[in-house]
Amino acid sequence: MEIIQKTDLLIQTGTDVRPWDRRSEHGPFDIIGDVHGCCYELEKLLKNMGYLRCEDGIFRHPKGRKAVFCGDLVDRGSRNVDVLRIVSDMVRTDGALAVIGNHDDKLLRFLKGNPIQVAHGLEGTYGEIKVLTQEEKQLLRDFLDSLPDYLVLDEGKLVVVHAGIREDLIGTEGKETRRFCMHGETNGEYDDFDHPVRLDWTSHYTGNATVVYGHCPWMRMRVVGNTYGVDTGVVFGNRLTALRYPEMREVSTKAKKPYYKVRRNG
Repeated sequence: MEIIQKTDLLIQTGTDVRPWDRRSEHGPFDIIGDVHGCCYELEKLLKNMGYLRCEDGIFRHPKGRKAVFCGDLVDRGSRNVDVLRIVSDMVRTDGALAVIGNHDDKLLRFLKGNPIQVAHGLEGTYGEIKVLTQEEKQLLRDFLDSLPDYLVLDEGKLVVVHAGIREDLIGTEGKETRRFCMHGETNGEYDDFDHPVRLDWTSHYTGNATVVYGHCPWMRMRVVGNTYGVDTGVVFGNRLTALRYPEMREVSTKAKKPYYKVRRNG
């Protein structure tokens, strides 16, 4: 077992390539917050950042930039399957990377035949999924099943995750890592809307790696220390946001309309 020390990031590596380990990729990246089925806004944001839709229908950047999606591709918006197709095509052709979000994971469990509660926005996604062929469903299932819990990029200088990550979890795998990456820091309690009560992990994150995450919607990109929250609530009628790396420049596009009623604050 080889141990590699990079920017205070301790990672154990063996002969197997870990799905989160993309340290050899240096960007430049465009890290996109929670899309939640808002395909019109995703297409507009990609075009605003210079991505071109090629003859095969796949978005590519002419200068080799790569999109990185922070998870929660689906639920609550109106074109969930279209979003999945755009992102999966980009990932398949090496034009994008993505991590899994809690909504994506719930859809994956549904596609695997596990019993789930069709609520919190899954209703619309379910309506789109149920009319697909078995082959189409299998392709979406395989794509979601391939998504890592988080990504370590640029020699360990950048971490992209859905809800958050503690410094000691970077470079690890397992149930605790997956839970934190998809739900952030919680106290085991639930609010009136059956959502886990969130704690602010960013306030005590002191790692050298820049962490970019989604999950918690804010009116503007939230910067705390070396963490960047890029979910700006497009599905609630606000904006879809990307952080361009290494420039650390925010780009966003306004929502066409509110797609889902706000049930709580960020």
